Amino acid sequence: MQKLDIDLKVKLIHGFSNKTRIQILENIKDQEKTVSQIVEELKGNQSNISQHLACLKGCGIIVGRNEGKYCYYSLRNQKIRDLLTMFDVVLQDVQNEVECCERHID
Repeated sequence: MQKLDIDLKVKLIHGFSNKTRIQILENIKDQEKTVSQIVEELKGNQSNISQHLACLKGCGIIVGRNEGKYCYYSLRNQKIRDLLTMFDVVLQDVQNEVECCERHID
């Protein structure tokens, strides 16, 4: 496996670095959804959710599928789903430290 550019890695990780984007990813982890469905389930506003969807799509984390007047969003592939699961596994190991971390961003 070739060594990846660190700047590209940072851009990818940026896609996971926001509470709303993580909520979106968790929301579509098991089933594709439309923007309206995501907005309703997250109780967000459409403009904000759409901006985060654009970021996630731009980072290659999600894909959109057009059907009629709707666009359905889903995770790009199983590797992204596995990564979300791995975040949960790692978090279980370091949860106490993360809770005590004073350098977090809300």
